[in-house]
Amino acid sequence: MKIGILGGGQLGRMLIQSALKYDDEFYTLDPAADAPCHNISYFTQGNFNDYQTVLDFGKDKDVVTIEIEHVNADALAELEKQGIKVVPNASIIKTIQQKILQKEFYKAHNIPSPDFQVIWDASEQKVEKAFPFVQKMNTGGYDGKGVQVIKGEEDMQSFWTEPSVLEDMVDIDKELSVIVARNEAGETTTFPVTEMVADPKLNLLDFNICPTQLTPEVEDQIKSITDKFLAAVNSPGLFAIELFLDKEGKVWVNETAPRLHNSGHQSQEGNANSQFEQMYRVVKNLPLANTQATTFSGMLNLVGAEGYTGKVVYEGLEEVLKMPNTYVHLYGKTHTKPGRKMGHINVLASSREELMELLVKIKSMVIVKA
Repeated sequence: MKIGILGGGQLGRMLIQSALKYDDEFYTLDPAADAPCHNISYFTQGNFNDYQTVLDFGKDKDVVTIEIEHVNADALAELEKQGIKVVPNASIIKTIQQKILQKEFYKAHNIPSPDFQVIWDASEQKVEKAFPFVQKMNTGGYDGKGVQVIKGEEDMQSFWTEPSVLEDMVDIDKELSVIVARNEAGETTTFPVTEMVADPKLNLLDFNICPTQLTPEVEDQIKSITDKFLAAVNSPGLFAIELFLDKEGKVWVNETAPRLHNSGHQSQEGNANSQFEQMYRVVKNLPLANTQATTFSGMLNLVGAEGYTGKVVYEGLEEVLKMPNTYVHLYGKTHTKPGRKMGHINVLASSREELMELLVKIKSMVIVKA
C-alpha cells in the first residue's frame, strides 16, 4: 500500500520506523530538504499548506495521513472526493486546526472545556473575560507558541489582534494527556493516561509519566470525555486529548491534536504496543493493538540548550546509554537551536518514585549543544 504523510518530522519518522516490519511504501511531504523523514521514505520537498502541492502529492496514494495539523485541509477534502482515503478525515482536521472551531466542537458535544470568548476582530470587539485569561491564536499555534496568559491591564499591550479564543484560566493541579484511536470499522482504544510536566520557561513538555495517580472519580470523568469525543469525531484516527485536572477535582479538555503526540512517546517501550503501532493500524484499518502499560514509564525531551545554535552535539549521551531500562530516540535533525526538539529518552522503572528520580537524574546528565 502507498501511504502518504503530510509532514516529514520526527512523528512521521517514528511512525515509519515502527511500520518498517510491514509491507508498505511510505511517502512524505515537507518543506525542509533535511526533514527527519527525508532519508527513510520516498521524500518530496514541498509546502503541505499549498492546495495544489497537497493535491499532486496525494492523488496516486492509497491513503494520506498527517503528522502535523497545519496542512491544507481543502486539498484533503478534494482528495476524499477523488476516492483517496484520508485519515483522519479532512473535516475533523479542519475543525481541530482552528481553535475557534475546536472550542465550538467541544461545546456542541458537551465535552467540558474552559468557558471562552471568540475574538474575530480585536478593533471592533470588546474583551469580556475577567483577568487573568488565556489567549490562543485561532491558527498556527503548537509547542507553546500562539498561546499567552493575559494577567492584567498591563499585558493587554501584547494582546494579539488576530482571530483568537479567550479562555478562562483553570487552577491546574495536573496536566494530563490521553491518546485515543478509532479505526474505520468503528473499533476504539484508549492508552493509559499520562501526566505531563512542562518546562516553565519554554512552555514545552519536559517529561511525562505513565501511569499517573488518579482517583476513580477523575478516571470516570476522563472516560466520559473520551467516549463523547470518539462518538462525536466520526472519523478514523489517532487523537491526543490534552487535559487539565483542576484543584477541585474537575477535568477539562485543553485541546486536541489529530495526530501522534509527544505525550505518547513513552509507549514505545512502556506499553504492550506504541502509539506509532496503533497509528499504523488505524491508517490500514487493521484490528487495533493492545495499549496496556507494562510497567512505570516516562519520557524526557531532548531540547536544544540555550545559547547553542549549529551542528548538534549530544553531551552526556554515552553515560545514559550505559544505564539499564533507558532508551534513546534521536530525530535525525543535524542542527540544533534553543528550544528545538532533537530527540527523547524513554525510561522504565518499577515504581513512580524510581521513575521520577531517573528522569530528573538523566535531565541533568544530557545537554544538547552545538
